Amino acid sequence: MQVDFYQLSRDPAETALALLAAKTLDAGQRLLVVADDANLRERIGLALWERREAFLANGEAGGAHDARQPILLSGQVEPANQARFAAFADGRWRDEGLAFDRVFLLFDGATIDDARATWRDLSARDGVECRYWKQDGGRWVQAG
Repeated sequence: MQVDFYQLSRDPAETALALLAAKTLDAGQRLLVVADDANLRERIGLALWERREAFLANGEAGGAHDARQPILLSGQVEPANQARFAAFADGRWRDEGLAFDRVFLLFDGATIDDARATWRDLSARDGVECRYWKQDGGRWVQAG
């Protein structure tokens, strides 16, 4: 399984998530977006619907059509949409992420220490590949 660490330095989580979600769907995958904060999930949902290039259909978990959602937003790590990719948008790692094929962990200055500890823990585990991404101008580049 692969964990991609995305350090948010310029754009907020909702902007970065729109790009990651589009690439996930382009790869033929579904995405579960997890964040404890309902306001953050709402901002992410709006950013996905209002995306300039093309809207990205999504829904909040707990609805009648969770299984049909290509992108499901939730406070829990329960992929009711059968997602194999997950994004932890609030900088908090959850060990349930190890059951996915790929997890995007978005973190900022407030959660950088937790992200570093998570990197050390996960990179020491067998079968887990960690990658670190940072913003360079307007693009994401893989670093270290």
